[in-house]
Amino acid sequence: MSNPHQRLGMIVPFDMALDREYWTMLPDSASLHVTRMGIVDLPYGSDHAREVAKPAGVAAATATLVRIQPSVIAFGCTSASFVDGLAGEARIRRSIEEVGVPVAVTPSGALVEALQAIGAKRVGIGTPYGAELGDRLGDFLREAGFEPVSLVHLGYTDEEDVVAASSDIVVDLADRAMTTDADAVFLACTNLPTVAILPELRQRLGVPVLSANHVLMWDAMRRIGLASDDPLAVGGGNA
Repeated sequence: MSNPHQRLGMIVPFDMALDREYWTMLPDSASLHVTRMGIVDLPYGSDHAREVAKPAGVAAATATLVRIQPSVIAFGCTSASFVDGLAGEARIRRSIEEVGVPVAVTPSGALVEALQAIGAKRVGIGTPYGAELGDRLGDFLREAGFEPVSLVHLGYTDEEDVVAASSDIVVDLADRAMTTDADAVFLACTNLPTVAILPELRQRLGVPVLSANHVLMWDAMRRIGLASDDPLAVGGGNA
């Protein structure tokens, strides 16, 4: 039996606007506690992502959560967790855990776990980023042993455009990321609204469709016994 009073800590960038997506996936037996990082006055891109990923800022944000003794802390920025490859993703988790947290997860690390769990190797990728940043997600997945079969980007450089993306835009992005040889499709960015339409996308495309907030919450909950090993059982359920 899981502890009915488990707390999940969440570190998000200053511009995070989709906290609600996390709550929709959280069971009643747990609570979510969010802290925001400092403002980064840069357009979306690799420089922005690296600034968010800086260990000092990550550790400072973690310190605002440790006194409530969260069972796990999730780091809610996809680009920051893939921009410098597997080593950069591991550095973020280490920056959190060294402050005194039992376990930390990131969107990109959770994506690797989810793809392994469903047995997917060939991945169609859709991102809201420009190609300069978005292509680095492809590099990250190749380094982790997967094959990106598509890389489709919306080309946004402002967080307001990402948050404002309609369901039609997200569906079109998933459609364009889908290829005949894709085992799964992944939609990047924790500020891209996806969770509510995952069941529709899975039915539409006929393959598992994963998204950043979805896999992040799945992995965080799985690590502390609040979710099964099946990522498709979280965030909209099976198609």
